[in-house]
Amino acid sequence: MYVVMGATGHTGRAIVHHLLRAGVPVRALGRNRQRLAPLAAAGAEVRAGDPADAEFLADAFRGAAAAYTLLPYEISAPGYHVAQDRQGEAIARALHSSRLRHCIALSSLGADLEQGTGPILSMRRQEQRLSAIDRLDLLVLRAGAFMENFHGALGSIRACGWVGDAFAPDAPLPMIAARDIAETAAWALLARRWRGVEVREVLGERDLSHAQATAILGERLGRPDLEYRQLDAGDAVDALVGAGFAPDLAAAYVELAHSINAGLIRSLQGRNATNTTPTRFEDFAAELAQAWRAM
Repeated sequence: MYVVMGATGHTGRAIVHHLLRAGVPVRALGRNRQRLAPLAAAGAEVRAGDPADAEFLADAFRGAAAAYTLLPYEISAPGYHVAQDRQGEAIARALHSSRLRHCIALSSLGADLEQGTGPILSMRRQEQRLSAIDRLDLLVLRAGAFMENFHGALGSIRACGWVGDAFAPDAPLPMIAARDIAETAAWALLARRWRGVEVREVLGERDLSHAQATAILGERLGRPDLEYRQLDAGDAVDALVGAGFAPDLAAAYVELAHSINAGLIRSLQGRNATNTTPTRFEDFAAELAQAWRAM
């Protein structure tokens, strides 16, 4: 049995399907039983519960061969770091009490830094919590920026005709599709070849700046003149709040952007064949264009 947290999210859903295709039993965890229903129909055992409930998680982990864990969040919920720490502590208690041996934790580039990384600080604390659990073989996947974040730009393009964010136009950033993270995680779960605490980076097909990504997206949308504009901190926070972000999370994301602009968040392992994944932004932008046309 393999346990997948966040099973209705970008990475979790894909991991569940990878494991089911491999013919192994899967226990899919999520908050909402209705959203879990398609996974049950596909053959997974589903359990709905609170990711901050250590007893719920321990019962789900007990007897499993391995688990994929992450810190889910709602962008509109205030108190981001408090909620993340509550969930992180619950996951750690559950892993300890269930005596699960193999665990994957989704993290991010930048989790090596002690400050200035906004939302990534919660992942750093989670890495530290899980690394301290006796007899747990922990694989940390430090991912680049999700390509899926560009779904949020579609509304801005529709409303304003351009893409705006706090990132410097020419700041390079590893960008990765969630499905590539999921494939990496699924194969690792099945193999279970790591011991102790191991950190692996997953970096996407190549580094891109937001200006480059916007240009590619513009081509796919039939708008070759699509412009990327860097917003100042105040305007960027306002734009995120206007898009539904809680104010504290919006400010955290802008802090993260400033660290990326300064070149502080980067790969420590260097790009290589094992951490470079196949999905090109050009291919993902074609999917964004489909979503654009459906709006």
